Amino acid sequence: MGVTSAAIAEFATRMGDNCLILGHRDSEWCGHSPALEEDIALANTALDHVGQAQLWLGLACEIEGRGKTADTLAFLRDASGYRNLLLVEQPNGDFGRTIMRQFLFDAWHLPMLKALINSSDKRIAEIAEKASKEVAYHLERSTDLVVRLGDGTRESQARMQTALDFLWPYTGEMFLGDALDDELEAAGIAPAPASLRPAWDQHVGRTLAEATLKAPDKSYAQKGGKRGVHSEHLGFILAEMQFLQRAYPGAKW
Repeated sequence: MGVTSAAIAEFATRMGDNCLILGHRDSEWCGHSPALEEDIALANTALDHVGQAQLWLGLACEIEGRGKTADTLAFLRDASGYRNLLLVEQPNGDFGRTIMRQFLFDAWHLPMLKALINSSDKRIAEIAEKASKEVAYHLERSTDLVVRLGDGTRESQARMQTALDFLWPYTGEMFLGDALDDELEAAGIAPAPASLRPAWDQHVGRTLAEATLKAPDKSYAQKGGKRGVHSEHLGFILAEMQFLQRAYPGAKW
């Protein structure tokens, strides 16, 4: 398999893992959200993410050509084999942290997908075009909730600020490139991560101002997820998500 093919498969895995892990986190709210409308909305968001993960991971398997499926990658990899951003694996915390995490990711995810619609790889472009329609709604909704909760009661504003302070160190990783990113950019397959920063900064800055929230002035950028170095939280996610397939290999229903 050529280097470019390997790079595309790795990129698809990164995109798929982001969606899969965030989808799992969102699904943890099913039956526990503070309002029925939010319960349904988060469950639907989770389904969108898992559906996108299936497309991305399916593409990675197709390129590798080793007979694997998206399910194989989802249920039979250890934590070190995952390539998701550290942001998406962080615990849900309260509802405010969950919404802030969704917002910070959505504000990156949509510009990434819009850029990928113009990818020189037709398969990537097609997935991005389909996913962008769903993610545009995710961003609209999470933006609205950040404003409503931030510019709400004293307690809701304090909780949203606490969530922002906690999650902010995990946002820098979205814009850090590596040799793989350089290769993909040179081939016109994917944008340089740093090129997505201006759009993210603009949308996040405008939204936080409206929400009466303030981003930390300085923060160390946590990183490692894209190369398989994760927080302890991913292990707990996989223990739950992979249990059935690990306990009963090949189980179908």
